[in-house]
Amino acid sequence: MKFYSYPDSRKVAIVGTGMVGMSYAYAMLNQGACDELVLIDINKERAKGEAMDLNHGVPFAQTNMRITEGDYEDCRDADIVVISAGVAQKEGETRLDLLQRNANVLKSVTKGIMESGFMGIIVVATNPVDIMTRVVQEYSGFNSKRVIGTGTILDTARLRYMVGDYFSVDPRNIHGYVMGEHGDSEFVPWSQAYLATKKVLDLCDGDNEFCVKDLEKISEQVRTSAYTIIKAKNATYYGIGMSMVRLTKAILGNENSVLTVSAKLTGEYGQNGVYTGVPCIIGRSGIVEILEIDMTEEEMEKLGSSCKTLVDFYGEINK
Repeated sequence: MKFYSYPDSRKVAIVGTGMVGMSYAYAMLNQGACDELVLIDINKERAKGEAMDLNHGVPFAQTNMRITEGDYEDCRDADIVVISAGVAQKEGETRLDLLQRNANVLKSVTKGIMESGFMGIIVVATNPVDIMTRVVQEYSGFNSKRVIGTGTILDTARLRYMVGDYFSVDPRNIHGYVMGEHGDSEFVPWSQAYLATKKVLDLCDGDNEFCVKDLEKISEQVRTSAYTIIKAKNATYYGIGMSMVRLTKAILGNENSVLTVSAKLTGEYGQNGVYTGVPCIIGRSGIVEILEIDMTEEEMEKLGSSCKTLVDFYGEINK
């Protein structure tokens, strides 16, 4: 039996049914984040099996979500297409080699999406996410506000969790961001980190030296969390899956929420043409606005350095 989309339904298509894609799908089902979910993969049997498995949990879910396996044609009337497809790094392969192979994969995926007549929002989760999002945006020709990378959403969640744990406060009351590349050059602008309305750095008064060193340790732990998890279990997928759901809900619900996504800078922070993780207002049209927060000179230099890294690598894969 084939399910058909209703005009007012919230439809999401996922391209790539690996661990990241399916962690996202599972979280979507549990949170009732859309009405229809389509799974697309080059391995059609896998997509079919994943859809069956998820459907068997629908009786226990919050909503009666319609979940099917499909193909690129199903993207035509979707509100959001999420790309989590990609290839794993081979033994002895350089990061640049991996970049090139994943760029080729995403160009193929983007071609299939665009040929369907899709006119919604594209969310990219494939790593290295900042560069892959730029590849998709430039290859699709979409307005950059409608092509969004998951950026540093997960890194920011890690930061808030760790800072909340450090001060014994609910992480939802910690307000701060991880900015720049989703990777080794990311950084925390501590000058703009708050516990409720109190600056985190001000909380270090009286024990400043030790507190600041602890915050530096937290920055390092945030940056290296993925390596730690990968060493322990070979991959990360739950956290990014839930981060993708948060972004999806902000779009479908027209929330105008602030999330640190990978966005194309067009003059903001003195940068042009590069996709990187920055705080953005997210709504039904995608990126409503890129927020320029006040940072110290040192923090601006860190962002500039991170953007240069991304520009250099993007230039290499296009040689």
